[in-house]
Amino acid sequence: MVLNIQPYSLHDGPGIRTTVFLKGCTLRCKWCCNPESIHPGQELAYNAARCIGIRECGACIAACPESAVFTIGARERVRVNWDLCTDCGNCVEACPSRALTLFGKPMTVDEVLEEVEKDGAFYGGSGGGISLSGGECLMQPDFSAALLAEARRRGINTSIETAANVPWSAVLKVLPHVDTVLHDIKLMDPLRHRKWVGVDNEVILKNLLKAYEAFPDKRFVARSPIIPGVNDTEEHVEAVLSFVKPYRNVVAFELLPYHRLGEGKYGYLGKVYALKDFTPPDPERLRKLRDLVAEAFKNREP
Repeated sequence: MVLNIQPYSLHDGPGIRTTVFLKGCTLRCKWCCNPESIHPGQELAYNAARCIGIRECGACIAACPESAVFTIGARERVRVNWDLCTDCGNCVEACPSRALTLFGKPMTVDEVLEEVEKDGAFYGGSGGGISLSGGECLMQPDFSAALLAEARRRGINTSIETAANVPWSAVLKVLPHVDTVLHDIKLMDPLRHRKWVGVDNEVILKNLLKAYEAFPDKRFVARSPIIPGVNDTEEHVEAVLSFVKPYRNVVAFELLPYHRLGEGKYGYLGKVYALKDFTPPDPERLRKLRDLVAEAFKNREP
């Protein structure tokens, strides 16, 4: 189940890459900028600004078998009862303005690689290739393994972005076909991790340690989204550094500043964004944290 295929990505692994976003995630990060990637299946989205109203249309109301699309009083634009919606897509097919859409599309390995190879001219000189992201790409381990194995067979460099909160069997299935693993370490403290991410970090940290040791030939890049008031501290950065530095195959630790670019998508899904009062990290604080990382990795091979 593919959410999106994004060409010319510059931050999802080395070089210029094509990033394939898969549906489904095991975490519930309060700052998630891709809420449409959490549900593992197809999912209805509604952009009310595009709705042309029931006077001109109203086709979606007639098309919905669950009566989940409706109007109230004299309002022209429709609304969605998300508790009744089954994501069947009937209203999407009926909507002429594309106010109603489905996030997620079933695709085969060949269909995905047909899109990926359109960017093939950019890969060789830049060291780029295909990246799998999400959501959590390791929630679809059979598909991810098959896709990456075929990409490698075609001479395409591979990388994944993962939070590693999956069964170890999924890691074992996919990592043999990966050149670079970009993985999150959001918080080291298990209680704070549960508060902000929805689960503790026991499985995540165990999987990462096992992966470092089981796959010494892979390049691992640790990442932390830096959220003010959550983990924008020297203590967090130093804790992650203590965790990753003993392993030479962890070649970098990246700090990613929090942003609110995905906030608008919550409304499309009938959800509420949890961090409305949060702002991006202070540039000076972020610089100091990055200096800590740079000092720790100054003698590490890239």
